[in-house]
Amino acid sequence: MNFEWYLALRYFKGRRNGSRFLSFIKIMAIGGVAIGSAGLLIALSIVHGFKSTIDNKVLGFAPHVTVATFSQDPIYRTDTLLADINQFPQVEQAQAVVSGQAMIQSSQQVTGTFFKGVDSTGDVTDLKNYIAEGRYELGTDSTGLPGIIIGSQLAQTLQANIGDKITSYTVDGIPSPLDSPEIQQFRLTGIYQTGIDRFDDVLAIVDRKYARELFNFPELYSSGVEIRLKDNQQIKSFDQDLSAAISFPYYTETIYDRYYGIFQWVDLQEETIPFVISVMIIVAAFNLIGTILMMVLERTRDIGILKTIGALNSNIRSIFLLEGVFVGSVGLAIGIGISVLFNWLQATYQIIPLSEQNYYMSYAPVEPHMFDFVIVTVITIVLCALASWLPARIASKTDPLKVIAYGR
Repeated sequence: MNFEWYLALRYFKGRRNGSRFLSFIKIMAIGGVAIGSAGLLIALSIVHGFKSTIDNKVLGFAPHVTVATFSQDPIYRTDTLLADINQFPQVEQAQAVVSGQAMIQSSQQVTGTFFKGVDSTGDVTDLKNYIAEGRYELGTDSTGLPGIIIGSQLAQTLQANIGDKITSYTVDGIPSPLDSPEIQQFRLTGIYQTGIDRFDDVLAIVDRKYARELFNFPELYSSGVEIRLKDNQQIKSFDQDLSAAISFPYYTETIYDRYYGIFQWVDLQEETIPFVISVMIIVAAFNLIGTILMMVLERTRDIGILKTIGALNSNIRSIFLLEGVFVGSVGLAIGIGISVLFNWLQATYQIIPLSEQNYYMSYAPVEPHMFDFVIVTVITIVLCALASWLPARIASKTDPLKVIAYGR
């Protein structure tokens, strides 16, 4: 260990009588760096967790890519379109859907909703994973009624419970004796809950066979084709390839296009919050200027003695630069420890609850990234070193003759 490191470490740990104020200033500087780094790391982990949770919910609720027509007319010979789509190696599953708006009624209430008919075994989404009550079952029960799955908000509006009979009806144009509505009854078998109101309030899932009867669709007709990819990172590139392969009147729509507002809102949170919180580290780092200046004043006589025995200006400067780095390193280590402890507590005990109605989740999720820890560590150390440069330079310019002669 060279003498710069030895003296810097001794000054950092050492105590002198009557220097309690200096020790207090040093502790405050360490605390500032600790709070700043911990705050930034915690904010980053929450933002990443928030983004991942929202992305997973949206990507799990809706198909990755949808193919539909520009007109209101249904797609004819959907089987041919499906055969073309399934030739793409990126496709994990594709299926025809029959959808439309209809009235839905329970024994208590009536409202409008959006019906979607899918395969009886399930659709291309992960909606099965969000079943909060009942089960995902679209087949007929012992009474001959097919199953229906609705969202929790829609169930609350209808005041419906598992096992209740649900009646749906559609009409094309103005109801009249010659234009009677199509009526279909279902058994409520499952209620899903994603925590996103706009998802839990607008969708009813039924077997495609009964959706065709409800909307008067012939056997080979459908409203569109929903596609799930093997890798959701390929959604945009696959959409470009598929758009180039199909022709008018078909068009494609990705999940990012359909829910553009949600994804933009999440991205905005991820981009802005770290910059706001990082100001804490900047302020804490530049507080080191005052702390190191106090150390320089405290060690003025030592600086004079070191220079008279041959210490160079660069040696003195290095000693006090190292002082600043030591303060930043200790504060950073404490900050990292606080952030790791918080992440564990939040992941295990959910100590920060959230309003699911406003935030789409019941507690603040955390997702720490190793890259964030590396970046915060590097930035903090660099800022502390920069903040220590000015007082270290002042220390190196101290005139040893004046210090020894006048004690200052």
